Amino acid sequence: MELPHYRPFHSIYIKFLIMKKTSIQIFVWIVAVTVLMFESNAALAQAKKRTAKRNTTPPTQQPANNAANPYLQNNNSNTNSNNPYLSGNPNNAPAANSNTNANANTPKPQNGCREYVNMPSSSEGGLFDTVKVSLRPDDPTRNYEMVRDKTPLAYDFIREDDAVFKERVWSEIDIREKMNQVFGYASNEDNGNQRLISIIVQAVMNGDVTAFDANDDRFTTPLSKADFMKTFGGGIDTIQRRNIDGQPTGVCEIRQRQIVADSIYKFRIKEDYIFDKEASRLVRRIIGIAPMMKRYLSDGTTVGNDLYPLFWVYYPDIRATFAKVQVYNPKNNGARMSWDDLFESHMYSSYIVKTTMDNFKNQYFKDYIKDPLFRLLAGEKVKEKIFNYEQDLWAY
Repeated sequence: MELPHYRPFHSIYIKFLIMKKTSIQIFVWIVAVTVLMFESNAALAQAKKRTAKRNTTPPTQQPANNAANPYLQNNNSNTNSNNPYLSGNPNNAPAANSNTNANANTPKPQNGCREYVNMPSSSEGGLFDTVKVSLRPDDPTRNYEMVRDKTPLAYDFIREDDAVFKERVWSEIDIREKMNQVFGYASNEDNGNQRLISIIVQAVMNGDVTAFDANDDRFTTPLSKADFMKTFGGGIDTIQRRNIDGQPTGVCEIRQRQIVADSIYKFRIKEDYIFDKEASRLVRRIIGIAPMMKRYLSDGTTVGNDLYPLFWVYYPDIRATFAKVQVYNPKNNGARMSWDDLFESHMYSSYIVKTTMDNFKNQYFKDYIKDPLFRLLAGEKVKEKIFNYEQDLWAY
């Protein structure tokens, strides 16, 4: 029987092929890694070159007529000292400059601004928009003179000895509730925007009402118009225009900061409940109103989720303004009441957040009641106690 032919070099040849293939793969990997290293080094060198070029670019020379730009003037003894948007604003402090020219007190403009353009305010949506009056009577059934000349009804005098019971409460109105949606009626009429916050702001800016500092609800510190604007974070913004490619053009727009009116959706009411023994009835008197808003930082971020009063308005002072403005009626536009009638009739929904009843530390409910539901129940309990006091005086 013949034995099969045996090839002694067959296994050696196979091993040689395997080693050859592995060597080729290793060589390819080495070449790829080398190419990637060269590309990364080149990109890093280009980035360093661009950074060095940017750092060595000379600053843009300011135009010589900056002194005539009211938005670049500082709040010193100049012609713009009465500008409410610039007076007393720490953000407009002059930049350090060793030159003794007309621009020594001019704040440093935005880098790359060669020209400044004053942009008009938006037509709607802002709290400080210009009121536009209709040139023709657009409501043939409305007596404009009667509404304009309307005055609030004076309060009945209550002797101090007749006030045998009095409790002070602080309540909040949330205009997002269905019953309170008339507070945010977004419409423009001859007397301005019909939102409650717009009515209050317009009255303050016209000088009809004085706004007081929000840190003290006893109306101790009046606010000037400049300080009043600061409560909203208002002022002047300088924005540089960009072309279609996103590159700066050197033209900067000067805009007035617009506060969205719908961002203010809560109001705090300070009121007294007084029992007049002469009239034998419980009387409610509103002391002040404060719009509430979240606190914003300079970069636009909010500080927490709590809302804080912006300013206080003494309610007896603003009654004359409220009496001249009618409230939107969603069911019948021909049967409107004034804002003064709405507040005096308590035709809105509110919840109590603080009271003088059993409050030795003068705290709000949120300071010692963490659960929001329990805070609402505490407010309802205060309402019930006030109501029961009047009802328990009578025997049936």
